[in-house]
Amino acid sequence: MSRRPTAEERRELGAFLASRRAGLRPADFGLPEGPRRTPGLRREEIALLAGMSPSWYTWLEQGRDIQASPDTLRRLAGVLKLNRVESDHLFALASREAPAVVAGGEIGEGLEMLVNAISMPAYIRNTRFDILAWNDAIAKLFVDYGALQVHERNTLRLMFLYKPYRTLILDWEQMARGTLSAFRAARAQAQDKRPFDSLVEELTELSAEFALWWKDTHVQGFDEGEKRLLHPDGGHIQFHYVALTPAGRPDLSLVTYIPRPAAYDSRS
Repeated sequence: MSRRPTAEERRELGAFLASRRAGLRPADFGLPEGPRRTPGLRREEIALLAGMSPSWYTWLEQGRDIQASPDTLRRLAGVLKLNRVESDHLFALASREAPAVVAGGEIGEGLEMLVNAISMPAYIRNTRFDILAWNDAIAKLFVDYGALQVHERNTLRLMFLYKPYRTLILDWEQMARGTLSAFRAARAQAQDKRPFDSLVEELTELSAEFALWWKDTHVQGFDEGEKRLLHPDGGHIQFHYVALTPAGRPDLSLVTYIPRPAAYDSRS
């Protein structure tokens, strides 16, 4: 099922399409480079490659009140060379086949027992990146979440507003931008965007970096990756984090930090 996208979603869809179009190289499609007023492919070239009229594609980028079919979106995703996360984002903005993602706020006793039984650093978060449960290992690694107010227990908020993260997390800017991009993708798939938008409002007011980077259109997943720390007790340590979704709870993720060999001692 689908619903008609809102005016804001149409605007975001247009900006997303335009940004991905600008990143394409004409030579990759057998098109002449030549002098171009703007980088990337022209609108009419995208339309031709995707098998649609130039006017109709232009209306999409302009945020007109039209709705693309799933087949049209799949063709556009192919032409724009979108990866899985970007393709899901495209469908979510177009209100097609978007999963019913909610921010979530409660976890069962079993999940809380599980995260405490894991010896490696771990926490459970919802799609808004609120941290709902955690173990001692990750509290020692990052911050004592129990000492924070409930609204402060949010990965994105901590990344931008908790000053110690800027020296604790190596490659802070890269990690902050990545977290923001994953949050942007989650927000697009959420049916109720109000919990997300309240956090965006707060961070836009309190963080100049967030206010600037939020204007971007990049999206990415938060399934797994690398994180390097300069820990006051452990020195340089590196982890591979993995996010798993519990069966029947698409609104939650169990995030576990797996230490690289000889990188972390849970007794420290």
